Amino acid sequence: MHKKLFIPGPIEVKEDVLSKMATPMIGHRSKDASNLQRNITNNFKKLFYTENEILLSTSSGTGLMEAAVRCCTKESAAMFSIGSFGDRWHEMAVSNGVNADLFQSELGSITTPEMVDEVLSTGKYDLVTITHNETSTGVMNPLDEISKVIKKYPDVIFCVDAVSSAGGVKIETDKLGIDICITSSQKALGLPPGLSVCTISERAVEKARNVKNRGYYLDLVQLYDTIKEKDYQYPSTPNLSLMFALNYQLELIMKEGLQNRFDRHLVMAEYTRSWAKRNFALFADEKYASVTLTTVDNTQNISVKGLNEELGKRGFVISNGYGNLKEKTFRIAHMADLTLKDVKELLLNIEDILSIL
Repeated sequence: MHKKLFIPGPIEVKEDVLSKMATPMIGHRSKDASNLQRNITNNFKKLFYTENEILLSTSSGTGLMEAAVRCCTKESAAMFSIGSFGDRWHEMAVSNGVNADLFQSELGSITTPEMVDEVLSTGKYDLVTITHNETSTGVMNPLDEISKVIKKYPDVIFCVDAVSSAGGVKIETDKLGIDICITSSQKALGLPPGLSVCTISERAVEKARNVKNRGYYLDLVQLYDTIKEKDYQYPSTPNLSLMFALNYQLELIMKEGLQNRFDRHLVMAEYTRSWAKRNFALFADEKYASVTLTTVDNTQNISVKGLNEELGKRGFVISNGYGNLKEKTFRIAHMADLTLKDVKELLLNIEDILSIL
């Protein structure tokens, strides 16, 4: 029995989207491949509210996150973390020999603009990374407020992990001054895993040209130059099957309407938060609660593992807490093509199980 996924990724994928992956192959150096990528790029520019170039990588979001810090840090990176995935970004930098310092917030808290200002005012850093949406804690950073501070430092490259938010939340990349905004296929975009996407500004590319040892497969300069020189083709063979599905899904997103999509995600989030407050508690401050996922504080001390086992029998699955938050919290994703009806069905089943546990 298929279990409907309410986890932070991979998320539930519609049958018609999955079927597009069975499209017959084309040559990755053909005009058809160029047209495919051009269509994807045009729609991603709308989704990200940007005029900057779009790059695809056959990898998870981690690939382009690693690429960003390796390719665009010349001196040192300031890496702000609000949970496990911010910490991981710092680990990527260190493992690549990039000078990087980690600035952590208490779990459940945001990266404050004041923190960013204090760190960047030292003049030590030429790249900053911000996690927009932290799926371990269910916190969504206030990008608007943070971006105002970063704009005070025009020589700093601004990188954002929007892996679990892009496609479910409005991110005005150019207005915010984001140089590299990264996402993945398997979350709010509603696709299988295997592709990551980023926006990249010209100034980030020019900065990267002066950085040595950028690597090969994930060299952002090589990716950028190749799509420019070869009409939206890539240095190595991309995942064409997923690109067929991505192209189709982006058309569906545009047909739904971006604001309609963002509104749908907010409605699901608000309903889930209200349910969590009635039955448990929110782990994050509601002012900064994620729109694509809710982390529930397990105030009833239920067995989350037991709850999920019972949910599995009914055709659903949620996520236990992440890392040290396992069993202390549980997580309910409400993103991509899920609807309020889906969320209500899940929560009614959880209530029924809780009454008999």
